[in-house]
Amino acid sequence: MQDKDKFELHLDEMIIKIQMCQVKKDLKSCSVCEHYLDCELRSDYVKSVYNSMSKGETGGFEF
Repeated sequence: MQDKDKFELHLDEMIIKIQMCQVKKDLKSCSVCEHYLDCELRSDYVKSVYNSMSKGETGGFEF
């Protein structure tokens, strides 16, 4: 099993934060939240997903 890099570790943290927010607001998805389009937490989560996939590089992803 390969160790997680800093991007994957940050993504794991962001997933927990997103899930905690959804539980707190009693939601199953961010998309039904009234703050969906202007949510800083969601924006940071999306960035962490991108960084996890691109390993911090700009351009394409490696799958």
